[in-house]
Amino acid sequence: MASRSIASIGSSWKQLSFNLTRRTLSTSTPASASPSASNPSTSVSKSKRKKKKNLFEVAQFLPNWGIGYQMAKTHWSGVAYQITKINLYKDGKHGKAWGIVHKDGIAAADAPKKISGVHKRCWKYIPNSNKTQQIITPESQSETQVQNQTT
Repeated sequence: MASRSIASIGSSWKQLSFNLTRRTLSTSTPASASPSASNPSTSVSKSKRKKKKNLFEVAQFLPNWGIGYQMAKTHWSGVAYQITKINLYKDGKHGKAWGIVHKDGIAAADAPKKISGVHKRCWKYIPNSNKTQQIITPESQSETQVQNQTT
């Protein structure tokens, strides 16, 4: 019985070594080679899609998590929310948000409203909102007034 197991081990070893030499001597390309690795021009021509962001991923780069700034969904036209309050969960990408609705740049409501769809990946920052104009305008006006007084 011991001689049979030794003989089977010996024959399986021979089979493995034969398959190994056959693979190395083969002229065909290996199956593991990817087509993009062999032809880099095809991978360059394909463009990656930019991952859209939810409201919190947009707001995280704004000062004070975007409170006071206007944001809107990409498919909305003329409608935006001025963010008044944000409750973040621990991961920083989920939570709840409240804001004042603005239609065509004018506040449509007095009280903040809970914003629906904050986790959907279609939010954008409105750069020409009142908050950014308020930040730029008072500083620039005071600097010009000081310059006028000194001259």
